Amino acid sequence: MADIVPLARPSFLRRLASMFYEALLLLAVLAVLLVLPHVLLGAFAHRLAAPGVIQAHCLLLLLVYFVYFWSNGGQTLAMKTWRIRLVTQEGSAVRPGQALLRFLWCWPSILLAGIGIVWALFDRDRLFLHDRLAGTRLVMS
Repeated sequence: MADIVPLARPSFLRRLASMFYEALLLLAVLAVLLVLPHVLLGAFAHRLAAPGVIQAHCLLLLLVYFVYFWSNGGQTLAMKTWRIRLVTQEGSAVRPGQALLRFLWCWPSILLAGIGIVWALFDRDRLFLHDRLAGTRLVMS
């Protein structure tokens, strides 16, 4: 039986840089897929979408983006640039259900003062809290 080679973990700063770059890329994605349709709706129908509709649209776009990329190759556009890949704890490809779970856990992890990010500084495996809860981890690709 072949020895299992542990996958290298990206540094904390590398993961933060990737998250920052991801935010920049998502601004462009959301500008096209979120703002443009609502501007066109306002221009042609002379109506504005309710704030709840805009928020739901934004959340749906982010969900589709992350779950698709994480479950199809384990890398978003920014993760490819920073050579980071999302895998299961065992090192295999992430299933769509796991990607969805990670996405859902990301929100409280980040929005509650970033506690899920800071968690990685104290976690024995250096995992973000949402990775610990979803059974995933980030590795160098």
